[in-house]
Amino acid sequence: MKISRSRFVRSLALASALAALPVVALTGTASAQATPSADGITVYNAQHASLTKEWVERFTRETGIKVTVRNGSDMELGNQIVQEGAASPADVFLTENSPAMALVDNAGLFAPLGAETLAPVPESFRPANGHWVGIAARSTVFAYNTAKLTQDKLPKSLLDLANPEWKGRWAASPAGADFQAIVGALLQLKGEAATASWLKAMKENAKPYRGNSVAMKAVNAGEVEGAVIYHYYYIGDQARTGGENSKNVALHYFRNGDPGAFVSISGAGMLASSKNKREAEAFVKFLTGKGGQEVLRDGDSYEYAVASGIASNAKLEPLDKLQAPKVKPEALNNKAVTDLMTAAGLL
Repeated sequence: MKISRSRFVRSLALASALAALPVVALTGTASAQATPSADGITVYNAQHASLTKEWVERFTRETGIKVTVRNGSDMELGNQIVQEGAASPADVFLTENSPAMALVDNAGLFAPLGAETLAPVPESFRPANGHWVGIAARSTVFAYNTAKLTQDKLPKSLLDLANPEWKGRWAASPAGADFQAIVGALLQLKGEAATASWLKAMKENAKPYRGNSVAMKAVNAGEVEGAVIYHYYYIGDQARTGGENSKNVALHYFRNGDPGAFVSISGAGMLASSKNKREAEAFVKFLTGKGGQEVLRDGDSYEYAVASGIASNAKLEPLDKLQAPKVKPEALNNKAVTDLMTAAGLL
């Protein structure tokens, strides 16, 4: 049968159009499915870079999910997420201390975590709303020079350091998020008036240093008799250098529910704006699970494991013997802390 040229052209065009449709649809579908696994997730990390590197390497090895890490400080990254809002490229936020988690959560920027992600972590190490979860912990301690202080001369409470007899004898790093979290616990436990009074006395009594390690070195050198720091600076130096910066130092644990026995929580949260929520939650679930907590137990970060059934590093004072005060991590108010510290002349 003879086909006209115009009819042939129309048929060819229709066939070409129909043939093209499946290719377009398949290409679109494949691209949408490949994006999360191809691009992986972005983590805004305020935890120690070396610890997060260990977590990421093991997670990627076990899951094949790529993780891009952007490092910064607690409040720096917390404020950045708040500024970015729904446009934030972050999928997960990790912190050293919990006030920055509360900042982001109060801005409504976290997505709730699943029950299986939260379940391994006791309620005392996570907020009630389940929007983020504790992944590690560190204890407040008084690091003291053993040649200058005997145990019977140690402060019984963190509050004792405000007394006149401690003037010029102790140190801290007031500008850091670590110390500000400790002040946040003091504020929650003792109230604004008592905290303001203690900070005013601290301004008179304490020598400021930039960083916990530097403050500990000052104790070791005898520049001051003691310093309020977190435990792992001492434990880490003892393990890595044989005490190069801590050979004259010992740790005093305040215990008895004292503000100085505060245990600070490192947190992880999944951003509501994440386009890779399945992978993002898988990472947080890894951190709270056996794999992530074993990195704490077996590695050299010397932070406490917080998941039930996972022991912490054997070099650490057992977590259940610290007698830490009961603090709601979601209620640690960093803005109130910085306002009080600024008014006291510490910032």
